[in-house]
Amino acid sequence: MAQATFLKNQTPSVRRLHKNSKLFKTIIRAIQEKKGEKIVSLDLRKIPEAVADFFVVCEASSSIQVKAIADSITEQVKAQTGELPYKEEGISVLQWVLIDYINIVVHIFQPESRAFYRLEEMWSDALRQDHEE
Repeated sequence: MAQATFLKNQTPSVRRLHKNSKLFKTIIRAIQEKKGEKIVSLDLRKIPEAVADFFVVCEASSSIQVKAIADSITEQVKAQTGELPYKEEGISVLQWVLIDYINIVVHIFQPESRAFYRLEEMWSDALRQDHEE
């Protein structure tokens, strides 16, 4: 009974990331190396209903470039941090690829899809930072 009370009173530890984290920097660098355009990070940490600490959004001019950026991110993140994505979506269509690292979710769009979904507008409460090379 005492153990149940102890467990009930514990608060779960939440690992929060920051912009200087190795994972964050590796993702930005991987996108830049493959010439991803209009790279933006959205800091979601102060938004209670956010599903991650950060969104990183970029665009690519073709499906080939979308794939190259996605591959670059997963390869470099694995090499630099040892982390694998929790989930990847959109790899078969390559209009909008999502790579989920739990605390950071990467969105790689072709321009038409980015304009249609307007992800940055949907999360306009987030602190926005542009990442130019």
